[in-house]
Amino acid sequence: MTAAAERVGGLLVGCAEGVLRITIARPERMNALDLDSMRVLGDLLETRAREEDVRVVVLAGEGGSFCTGADLVAASSGPASDPRVVMATANRVVRSILTLPAPVIARVGGAAAGVGASIAFAADLTYAAPTACFLLAFVNIGLMPDGGSSMLVPAAVGRARAAEMALLGERLGAADAHAAGLITRVVAADDLAAHVDTVAAKLAAGPRRALELTKRSLTAATLARIEEAFDRETEGQVELLGSADFREGAAAMLERRAPNFGGRSRG
Repeated sequence: MTAAAERVGGLLVGCAEGVLRITIARPERMNALDLDSMRVLGDLLETRAREEDVRVVVLAGEGGSFCTGADLVAASSGPASDPRVVMATANRVVRSILTLPAPVIARVGGAAAGVGASIAFAADLTYAAPTACFLLAFVNIGLMPDGGSSMLVPAAVGRARAAEMALLGERLGAADAHAAGLITRVVAADDLAAHVDTVAAKLAAGPRRALELTKRSLTAATLARIEEAFDRETEGQVELLGSADFREGAAAMLERRAPNFGGRSRG
């Protein structure tokens, strides 16, 4: 099951046999998303993904990574973006995945970090290669989890495990992510694409309205207060994006050195 892919911004998009495939295609940046690519992704999920011929959506990354979050290189080399616009754009992507009538599959062949992890966790079914890893990397650069991950993660793994991921910012391997309930299954790397194709074909041939209502019910049962999470994350992240700790964290990451955080709590 293949589809001719068209490049739309930093994404590859193709649709065949009811399966819309959206691939983040910025391998030179480990598929980190700049603001324009994030905006295009949101557009696709709000428009093309909701058209009548689409029965299932598959999200993937080109090359070795799924998505390593926001592109700090692009952010540092261009004009500064309004933090509220950045947050609204990221939240729109995750909200669209959660509210899309069609099931969404994430095919994770490598690293999923930051908002990339949020996108993977928001999918209805997430299949990962054994070498894939998941990382709430926000704290490492002086930020807090966003993209709904402050609710997506504890909803799946509980508060204690979520706190470990969010406060320590350490990577979680695919096997541990599966054991914790964060992802659907770990599949051998050579079999991952074929396995996702098989699942996508089954969903595409399934009862559309029943799948839609099932997805809606599961989301309501586990993520009923996701909008509150988006609001909390936005307020916190807007503050943090203007902080000295974030400037130091971002600089340290770009310079490949350990950060020297000195910010104080506001209580």
